[in-house]
Amino acid sequence: MDQELSASQTASQTSNLSPSPSGKPRAAVLMIQGTASDVGKSLVTAAIGRLMTRDGYRTAPFKSQNMALNSYVTEDGKEIGRAQGMQAEAFGIAATTDMNPILLKPSGEMSAQIVVHGVPHAALSAREYREKFLPEARGTVMAALERLRASYEAVLIEGAGSPAEINLKANDIVNMNLAGWADAPVLLVADIDRGGVFAFIVGTLELLEPHERQRVRGFIINKFRGDLSLLQPGLDWLEQRTGIPVLGVLPFLPQLRIEAEDSVVLEGTPGTRQQGDGKELDIAVIHYPRISNFTDFDPLADEPDTAVRYVSRAEELGSPDVILLPGTKNTAADLRYLREQGFPAAITAALKDGAHQLVGICGGYQMLGVKLLDPDAVESSEPGESAGLGYLPLSTVFLPDKTTVRVSGSLAADHPLRLGGGARAATAELGVSGYEIHMGATSNLGADAVRSLFRLKGADGELQPEGWGTLDGKIWGTYLHGLFHNDGLRRAWLDGLRVSKGLKPLESTFSAAAAREREFDRLADAVSEHLNMQAIYEIMGLQKTEER
Repeated sequence: MDQELSASQTASQTSNLSPSPSGKPRAAVLMIQGTASDVGKSLVTAAIGRLMTRDGYRTAPFKSQNMALNSYVTEDGKEIGRAQGMQAEAFGIAATTDMNPILLKPSGEMSAQIVVHGVPHAALSAREYREKFLPEARGTVMAALERLRASYEAVLIEGAGSPAEINLKANDIVNMNLAGWADAPVLLVADIDRGGVFAFIVGTLELLEPHERQRVRGFIINKFRGDLSLLQPGLDWLEQRTGIPVLGVLPFLPQLRIEAEDSVVLEGTPGTRQQGDGKELDIAVIHYPRISNFTDFDPLADEPDTAVRYVSRAEELGSPDVILLPGTKNTAADLRYLREQGFPAAITAALKDGAHQLVGICGGYQMLGVKLLDPDAVESSEPGESAGLGYLPLSTVFLPDKTTVRVSGSLAADHPLRLGGGARAATAELGVSGYEIHMGATSNLGADAVRSLFRLKGADGELQPEGWGTLDGKIWGTYLHGLFHNDGLRRAWLDGLRVSKGLKPLESTFSAAAAREREFDRLADAVSEHLNMQAIYEIMGLQKTEER
């Protein structure tokens, strides 16, 4: 076995550096797969790419097919998986749709919107996707990968779920089939924190075909806590049992502030505060089943006086300072969920009992209106109309064409937001930027009852009003994702809440962008200390910078 593996590895390393069909040098590739979902593939990929970028290699991320509710808008207004956007930022490059050519956005238990190169392609059931779309997907995937390999020196390919899902392997375009098409060596990541790590690794290998098993060049054990010497006998056994080296045991990093791929990280802790009790501002985010882009609220949780908690049951809501309705992949379905769970009554009671604001972002903004129209059955099985929560005099029409755009601008001169923090907030000259992802157009049915929040410049370069709020600023909504990543506005808004509670404003804040860079470096530094990067370079057929 060892001789066969060595020969396969040598062949893979040689072909990894072969020229493209055009004769140009092809980037080296490495694939990071996992023994299961949520074992840390995205962050391991981000860390390795950050380290390679530090070493002078122009490195790009790639994931052929990503299923996620958290998405990212590229500079040219296209939609990709949030993880690949995050990885591109970690590598110091602009994200493109080639980095995630196929994005699946679940819209129901057995259906999803299929986004191809950033544009909605079709809404398909799981069976339709496998039978109608996947047979044609290889060309899309490989063309995107080849463009990346022609533009960069290294491409890190992230797998999805597990490569040992027997029922999915025939039409696989994201794990071992893709590794074969790209002739990529594979590292297998396993999560020791969930237990059974050796069974996960050995079991995964046992379910792979011999030619697939030969591609696995190393193991990475992730999220380790404790004394490594106590784990060492198991590592020795694993290497002897499989003939494959353990390239690193990565530590569990508490409170790592790098955005999560999907809402699985919110499960199991409903109603709990992310940053602990005892903080002066309490913000409750309603966690409905199809929540999306909840990373909008990460900077709020990083503020020293603010606790952010996610609630999925009405009885958990209480009387927070702010109730946030986040984005959703299906506004109508999650609105039904709110009603089934008794949230409308709980929200009304909270507002009467001292909650200072009710805020909606994207789908949550649509819910705040009086009616939702779906003439083309974009969000439902048939055309129809449904009632919103009725807090704002707004009407939303769902449209077949999705809006995906990066925008920037400023607060409207007469905006109703309650801002605190002295002269800076009083001038209302705070810049704002972010992105929009939605399939609806929202209009004002009561011009005198609400005021617009922002003046934003979109793709056409024209300033347009965006977002609406009540005159007293107690209820407002916007399509703007990334709103709270605007440092000055975020702090001024929180200080306004403090003033409403009789507290002094803090005024000082932090840079969300700088904090993000520090977290990327914190991740990379930890991985560098515990991962054999020299072995990884050798697997890829590359040299470290000082040896180039």
